[in-house]
Amino acid sequence: MDLFLWGILPYIMVAVLVGGTIWRYRYDQFGWTTRSSQLYESRLLRIGSPLFHFGILVVVIGHVVGLVIPKAWTDAFGVSEDMYHLAALGLGTIAGFATLVGVGILIYRRRTTGPVFMATTKNDKTMYIVLVAAIVAGLATTVLSVVGPPHEVTYRETVAPWFRSLFVFQPDIAAMSASSLDFKVHTVIGMLLFMLWPFTRLVHAFTAPVHYLFRPYIVYRSRDGRPTTARGIRRGWAPVGTTDRTPDRKAGRSGTKTGGRR
Repeated sequence: MDLFLWGILPYIMVAVLVGGTIWRYRYDQFGWTTRSSQLYESRLLRIGSPLFHFGILVVVIGHVVGLVIPKAWTDAFGVSEDMYHLAALGLGTIAGFATLVGVGILIYRRRTTGPVFMATTKNDKTMYIVLVAAIVAGLATTVLSVVGPPHEVTYRETVAPWFRSLFVFQPDIAAMSASSLDFKVHTVIGMLLFMLWPFTRLVHAFTAPVHYLFRPYIVYRSRDGRPTTARGIRRGWAPVGTTDRTPDRKAGRSGTKTGGRR
């Protein structure tokens, strides 16, 4: 079982995550969205969405620091084990509870707002269950790692070395087997969440509207026939993928639209 969970399942998870994401992009680009429901309800969304997104961002950063940066590095910078755990407890607990409250509000909103609930797929419902379980398990590991027995083996000596060993294709199964039950449960739930990721609304996290920064503006021409100013018409950026034409007053009166931020 240890061989499967800590030596085989992580690579199955990566294969499903990468393969599922490629499949989703090739065959379901129109579904590659969060299916925004702000028009149906915005009051709870304005509260729950920032709590969840900012909270999960801090949680991800905390995981990267805890799993990727070896203990020897923090020791070299003079960060003692007590200081490290105090920071982990403070930031981790606050971010974890913010994420949990945020996702709780979003789930309540989705369940009690008819049109929003109707737009929720079965995959998304499963994803919410696994996501909440992962957050709760993560909070439990954060608290137990600090308030537990002082001589207990920590995740920096078990989970972190195992995680880093996966990248060199030499899984340190013994290290992960030596971790406590709460970390094992949290890790398994996390891998399950990543396997569900490509098939739910979470897939939108892999995209960012970077191209929007480089889109030209939309230039609207008046229909009322007013004369142009002495300075003439101020042009926007050249349209993307179309022929560049210089507008004249006649075109302006006919309602021609040029330019392009869309």
